[in-house]
Amino acid sequence: MAVERTLSMVKPDGVERNLIGEVLARFERAGLRIVALRMARLSLADAQAFYGVHRERPFFQSLCNYMSSGPIVAFVLEGDGAIAKAREVMGATDPAKAATGTIRRDFALSIERNTVHGSDARETAAFEIGFHFSGLNLYAR
Repeated sequence: MAVERTLSMVKPDGVERNLIGEVLARFERAGLRIVALRMARLSLADAQAFYGVHRERPFFQSLCNYMSSGPIVAFVLEGDGAIAKAREVMGATDPAKAATGTIRRDFALSIERNTVHGSDARETAAFEIGFHFSGLNLYAR
């Protein structure tokens, strides 16, 4: 399997509930390396740009309001099949459908306040990493 990079974020509900360390540890235990990390607070405009792919969806404005409501922690994960592995660790978007032991099953408050975000494809990962870490020479082994 190819070494990939993907973006994940601890959403405002996870930051507020002091879950940053636990979320990061779960990815590390799954064999993924954290190669970049930053805490930020997205403006409403930033959230709208980041989630622009969902602009026509009924949940778009609610999602953007939520994601700009408090700090997030964005990080880049690297490893063999990182995108699929990270999504497995996170669990299904709907925590009621997420597998036992996944981040969303264990910590999500709702389908929107589901503690973590993760890229779903190589193209998405490239956009999302660039969005949060533009111009940064990411650590490479």
